[in-house]
Amino acid sequence: MPDSPAGPPSPPVPLAELLAREELGLHRIAGPGQADLLWVHTSEMADPYPYLLGGELLLTAGVQLTDPDTYVARLVQAGAAALGFGVAPVYDTVPAALVEACDRHGLPLLEVPPETRFTAVARAVWRLMAEARHRELRRVTRAQQALATAAARPDPVPAVLRQLAVQLEARVALLTADGGVLHAAGGRPAPDVQTALARLARVVAPSASSAPSAPSGPTGHAPGAAPGVMPGAAPGVMHPGAAPPAAGPGRKPSPSSATDTRAGTHLFAYALGGGQGLALVLATPRRDSGDHTVAGIAVVLLSLLTAPHQGADAAGRSAALVRLLLGAAPQDVAPLLGDGDPWTVVHARRADGTPAGPLNAGALGAALGSALSDVDRETVRVLLPGPHEPVAPQPGWTLGVSGPAPVSALPDADTQASRALGHAEATRTPLSTHRPGTGGLAALIPPDRAEAHARTLLAPLTEPLAETLRCWLGLHGSWDRTAVALKVHRNTVRQRIARCATLLDADLDDMDVRTELWFALRRG
Repeated sequence: MPDSPAGPPSPPVPLAELLAREELGLHRIAGPGQADLLWVHTSEMADPYPYLLGGELLLTAGVQLTDPDTYVARLVQAGAAALGFGVAPVYDTVPAALVEACDRHGLPLLEVPPETRFTAVARAVWRLMAEARHRELRRVTRAQQALATAAARPDPVPAVLRQLAVQLEARVALLTADGGVLHAAGGRPAPDVQTALARLARVVAPSASSAPSAPSGPTGHAPGAAPGVMPGAAPGVMHPGAAPPAAGPGRKPSPSSATDTRAGTHLFAYALGGGQGLALVLATPRRDSGDHTVAGIAVVLLSLLTAPHQGADAAGRSAALVRLLLGAAPQDVAPLLGDGDPWTVVHARRADGTPAGPLNAGALGAALGSALSDVDRETVRVLLPGPHEPVAPQPGWTLGVSGPAPVSALPDADTQASRALGHAEATRTPLSTHRPGTGGLAALIPPDRAEAHARTLLAPLTEPLAETLRCWLGLHGSWDRTAVALKVHRNTVRQRIARCATLLDADLDDMDVRTELWFALRRG
């Protein structure tokens, strides 16, 4: 059977909802009445098996239908959800042998009337999927708000678990690696379900005395089967922030989540971060597409709430992050991070041009002395809190470093680091640091008057033009270096600079003009 898709772009559409669209005139004439549709596919091949992913409503007019039983059997093997047979132009009615084959193999068979085009059926399915996706997003948003509110209560951990149990209509519990229950909410499950949940907890958060192997079975096993890894969490892939398992000969990394089933009950386990060896487990009678997202929100909040705090700095940063998740404005949480202490932003890219991943970002952050790192496309961003040693070049990286800034001015520091990185790449140097340019003749002019003059002088320029002019002047009028720094073609730089000269009605070859513009760009 072909590999299952990583996941549908939206929740599956029940077959009954499609049949309820009266304008299509579809009728189920064979097979079960329940099925979940993930895709729509049209094919007139004698055997479309190699081209199916699973979950499709396959539409056909039977152009090459010669052996209905074999045809239907192959569709079932490929995981097709239903078969739609178009009456006309090949057949006046649905072949009886095809009806019998669908009943025998348990595949829903729909009769598509002559006046209904296949494209109309496909359009209806996509519209239903979009509506289902919208409903799911609203449900996830409501759940996120409810969980965040619960996290702000005086007893946040039990409150989050109770709210999660309500949102997912599930039994939820916070377990230790040895199966001990710290907190729980929801109805008490059967003893065999409790045992299976404890087993899943040991899979994602093994104790120091255990050495489980990563599960190898597929997701959603029958009762008694070994637990499997959740979609998107392959064996050995750790949840961000999760504590790694104890090292040892032959020991494999633990997955971040796992799933199992017991008598129709879906079981889930998620590892919490923070190095505590805790796991969030759930038991629910049904499994909706958004449940994994809702559970992931709870995992983040519970990881923050249960993580050990070994100092005032760590406690303040954790509290600030929780408040940001709850909707607080950055300026409101700045005091928790020590607003008077300067922070530094570092932007970095791989010197060889290869994309940077989370592991590269974490390694760079560790080398710079900070655990606060992030990957934004191909750029790694690192926050260096408080006083620190000057940033040194790092092998294999090109760095741009901002000037020291309070927490409330971090967006400006982020811009400084981005510009410094562009300058470093343009000049082919491993590190460039933003220099504030204080002192000298510019300091003799009152800042308010300087800023007013800069705004007036640069008013005709759009932001992209002003940034191009600033970069071009900073690189001494080099077209090629400016193109590298801005990641545009050199002709684009020429066109923008010519446009600046026209809008400003200035001769940019004149050194006096360049000096005044540079002063304005630094002040504006």
